[in-house]
Amino acid sequence: MAHMGSSKNRGEVRIHESLDELSTDLADYIAELSEASVKERGFFAIALSGGSIISLMRNLCGAPYSKTVDWSKWYIFWADERVVAKNHVDSNYKLAKDHLLSKLPIVPSHVHSINDSLTAEEAANEYEFVIRQLVRTRVVNVSEVSDCPKFDLILLGMGPDGHVASLFPNHSALEEKNEWVTFITTSPKPPPERITFTLPVINSAANVAVVVTGGGKAEASQLAIGDVGPECPVLPARMIEPSVGKLVWFLDNQAASKL
Repeated sequence: MAHMGSSKNRGEVRIHESLDELSTDLADYIAELSEASVKERGFFAIALSGGSIISLMRNLCGAPYSKTVDWSKWYIFWADERVVAKNHVDSNYKLAKDHLLSKLPIVPSHVHSINDSLTAEEAANEYEFVIRQLVRTRVVNVSEVSDCPKFDLILLGMGPDGHVASLFPNHSALEEKNEWVTFITTSPKPPPERITFTLPVINSAANVAVVVTGGGKAEASQLAIGDVGPECPVLPARMIEPSVGKLVWFLDNQAASKL
């Protein structure tokens, strides 16, 4: 059974006994948001990340979700992507396609990945343009408090250094306030070239879920969620503060061990 609580201004925290329990809870959470969004808007715009999140979403491919979720209304985006070919082992698109999207009846034209033939800067600019077109038609909602898109759900992982999407500690991309999608060419974690949603876009979402597993991320989880003093470094994950949306943390026992 998941332990649920809230941490002062850090959203809802759900701590799970096992990865299976976390996967079950995550699937329920996503399916409920999908149903509510489709009922309210007629669309469900979800941004994925790479890493273990995709395997933890695996329950969506089976019963009851394969039959109960209205997959035709899903529009898929990526909160960050590596600027590599779509069939490259480092591609977040390939990871999601191989382990999730190929097993779900999602409309192919609703899957919006980056143009892998462009430079990082060009790919970021084009991806932002694509999103702007979909905001105009309200496939992606618009924030009431900024000019940013309001994704129905942005799913994020977190690295041991506290990075989310491709927003790394002390990187200038954290300061970007005007662009929706920015690029980096000096990622401290390979591959170096990436595109990423900016903090204003992430914090404009209706829902943000951060999924963190493993003891190697316990320290970062404490710094991201717990009560820490002003002398502690402010990790990118701690900068996730949805302005009007809801933030939920999905952790396993190991990641939560220092909370």
